[in-house]
Amino acid sequence: MPEPRTFLIAEDEALIAMLLEDFLDLLGHSIGHMVSSVTDGLDAISKGGFDAAILDVNLARDKCWPLADALKAKGVPYIFATGGGDTIPPAHADAPTLVKPYTTASLEAVLAKLG
Repeated sequence: MPEPRTFLIAEDEALIAMLLEDFLDLLGHSIGHMVSSVTDGLDAISKGGFDAAILDVNLARDKCWPLADALKAKGVPYIFATGGGDTIPPAHADAPTLVKPYTTASLEAVLAKLG
């Protein structure tokens, strides 16, 4: 089993955020921050307190790319969560992707790819 991590979750749908939190807990991980917007995510990234992130590609009307840019600049690994059909920018093409609907097994498989 991989080392436990503390995550930033950026997800604008509360039920999906809670589901991710439950799955991470079952897999031995914890939550440092849970945010629902790019603005709150950038604030959380500046504060730190986590060592990996799961970013919903679509946060309300915004894309999560500013969060991915900030995490990459800090050397913090991240996963994109998507319902599919999203084009990941080339600068972030190497990040693992978690496709909705999530399962504990699919999350565990993606976490194994996390840097």
